Amino acid sequence: MSTTSARAPRAAVGDGVDRIDTPALVVDLDAFERNLDTMAAFARTSGLRLRPHAKMHKCVAVAQAQIARGAVGVCVQKTGEAQALVDGGVSDVYISNEVIAPHKLERVAALALRAKISIAVDSVLGIERLAAAVHARGARVDVFVEVDVGQGRCGVAPAEAGALARQVVAHEGLRFAGLQAYHGAAQHLREPAAREAAIRHAASVAQAARASVTAAGVACPLVTGAGTGSFVFEAVSGVWGELQAGSYAFMDRDYADNLPAGPRFEHALFVKSQVMSRGAAHAVVDAGHKSHAIDSGLPRVWGLECSFANGGDEHGVLRAMHARGALPALGDTVWLVPGHCDPTVNLHDHLIGVRGGLERGVVESVWPIDARGACD
Repeated sequence: MSTTSARAPRAAVGDGVDRIDTPALVVDLDAFERNLDTMAAFARTSGLRLRPHAKMHKCVAVAQAQIARGAVGVCVQKTGEAQALVDGGVSDVYISNEVIAPHKLERVAALALRAKISIAVDSVLGIERLAAAVHARGARVDVFVEVDVGQGRCGVAPAEAGALARQVVAHEGLRFAGLQAYHGAAQHLREPAAREAAIRHAASVAQAARASVTAAGVACPLVTGAGTGSFVFEAVSGVWGELQAGSYAFMDRDYADNLPAGPRFEHALFVKSQVMSRGAAHAVVDAGHKSHAIDSGLPRVWGLECSFANGGDEHGVLRAMHARGALPALGDTVWLVPGHCDPTVNLHDHLIGVRGGLERGVVESVWPIDARGACD
């Protein structure tokens, strides 16, 4: 079930951008669709499957737009996210994360009766509990063994992958689908050469894991992984067959700070704010860190030569970046590019889609953030 609040959206279809109440999360639909088309074309040309990460947008409408352009399905990180997307009609969802709690695995098995569900594992206990839940429901689930390719988080050493793959195929209702090999720590290395080196190492680890699986007598049909910062390098490696990039669709400030190494993506996600107070040398907007996540740094002020300083929960402080720079006036609209799109989206109830640009555009769609707060 969707966890989205019933609170009314801050704009209606047909409104001009000036009518969007602040603070609000706004999608520039023209830039968003160009981003989707760019990634879809890259995956197609590279001969790779595209499975975008929906933990970024948590929105059925965005997932459907990606699938309409050729994505095979989406990834999520949480059972609750999978539930919300399946409830909304998404038919192929991969939980690219470990789930250990039996009651959550019961929910996973129930979802597998309604949609194609895949999940990652990195332990015998996780496999056994998943198998029990699937058997009780008479369901079928695809299983990826996660390998630690450099993140230092979840996943097993490559030599252990074969034994886990054999555990998977020993259980009725579980199908070994391949390896999960995502290197999150590589995504925000600023220099392309540093990202390339990290993914080269990840590729060698993934290859060793695949060799472990085949040596155990199990076929390894797919290696899946990659993110917006590194997908170019996974694509040329010859190791990965599926890309999981997600942030490309909205392109936050932190990803844009990377030096590019492939296709370029545009900022498409903005927080609309308004100047609520004005001093001699600063302006205050009504979007503090309850409106945008700050774990990856503060937002960028769009279209103005101003810096953003954290003013607390409900305030952002703008200052001119040079002596002759102009500050916005009291009541002016200020557009902010969030530092990190994923947790920013999770702070809002709706994505307001605007067609025709941020200055004179018109609201074309209002999408509920279906899996907002789905952290279970």
